[in-house]
Amino acid sequence: MNVKNVEKKENNTAELSVEISAQEFDAAVNKVYAKVKGQITLPGFRKGKAPRKLVERMYGADVFYEDAMEELYPAIMEEITKDESLEIVGYPQTNVQTIGAEGVSLTVTVGLMPVATLGQYKEIPAPRAEVTVSDEEVDAALQPYISRATTQVAVDRPAQMGDTTVIDFEGFVDGVAFEGGKGENHELKLGSGSFIPGFEDQLVGVSAGEDKDVVVTFPEEYQAKELAGKEATFKCTVHEVREEQAPTLDDEFAKDVSEFETLDEFKADLKAKKLEEKNKNADEAFHQSVMTAVVNNAQMEIPDTMVEYETDKMMENYESRIQSMGITLDNYLNMMGTNQTEFRVSIKASALRQIQQELVLKAIVEAEGIEAIEEEINAHVAELSEEYGMEEDKIREALNNETLARDVQLKKASDLVFASAVATAPVEETAAEEEAPAEAESADAE
Repeated sequence: MNVKNVEKKENNTAELSVEISAQEFDAAVNKVYAKVKGQITLPGFRKGKAPRKLVERMYGADVFYEDAMEELYPAIMEEITKDESLEIVGYPQTNVQTIGAEGVSLTVTVGLMPVATLGQYKEIPAPRAEVTVSDEEVDAALQPYISRATTQVAVDRPAQMGDTTVIDFEGFVDGVAFEGGKGENHELKLGSGSFIPGFEDQLVGVSAGEDKDVVVTFPEEYQAKELAGKEATFKCTVHEVREEQAPTLDDEFAKDVSEFETLDEFKADLKAKKLEEKNKNADEAFHQSVMTAVVNNAQMEIPDTMVEYETDKMMENYESRIQSMGITLDNYLNMMGTNQTEFRVSIKASALRQIQQELVLKAIVEAEGIEAIEEEINAHVAELSEEYGMEEDKIREALNNETLARDVQLKKASDLVFASAVATAPVEETAAEEEAPAEAESADAE
């Protein structure tokens, strides 16, 4: 096997001409024949005993060629990667020029690892939101605690929307009870929308101990086809009406639902946590804006095959996470109102951004001479161990020292960029911009 020529192409690709001798190709064909001959039957021969030459005469000289090329593929890739000047990325594409008893001539097109040419990457200006937490946001954060502490109390009055009724019911269509239409001591919150439209409304005003015939029409798209679109009467008995009683928001409430002694302390903690969350989100948005600017300032040519490869990896990782939850990727995407084709498009954009960011960070590592010392690598391993719940030696087995060092270097490059970035006020619409449409409408009217 011989690589005869390497020709650099556009978009960081290279085309290599590869020659495979007649002897090498014949050996590959013979290897394929040996693997499959036990499945071959020819008239006059016992199964697995047909000679290769007769099989080729019967089915064509090229009957084993495709599988022979698959057999040779690892050796082809090993040969072309011997050239240390080629850092190959993505999926190589092979194109057979000639193939036959005389050997094989083919071209292999490969993507080459791109290098980013940096533009400005220090003191990048980017908008960073000013973060505040309003009283309304604190009240919203308090609401789940109020809901959990809210109790239901039986009341001696007609049911209202928001109350929970305890009912027996049985449904009839044309005077005949239907399957699945009966329940006893069922707790139904009025206004929850859990029953057929119109059902809950008709229980408003009914008191405990009273009977009520509820007449509703099943929706046309109802899942039980035999009931879809039909009118039904539900004979209901109300056993109990309960209203929700929210807790008094005082220090005792705070003690019951938190580790704090007073309501003011509890609210202050909720506000601090909300502020931390909003600051984290603001920082993430700021960092993304900064990195987007650094990428846009740089120049790089990324082979399509590199993006496709990274997209496949991201799709596989995503599918693995979804399957760990006991659901297939197709079913999950269907619930999200999309499919694999559309999802892959969005993933591909993320893959491209990830490649671009890593390339500029690698270039910054080179430009700044950033190194990873042993203490930093050890700290990184400890972080990964805590994040993934794995022992540190297992982390080191899964990731070699070179990979761990590179991660540290890229993180230090990222920190360098963000440390020098300049936070600016977010752009807001001015009063003049807001009034412009109204002025335009006025001019049109005239």
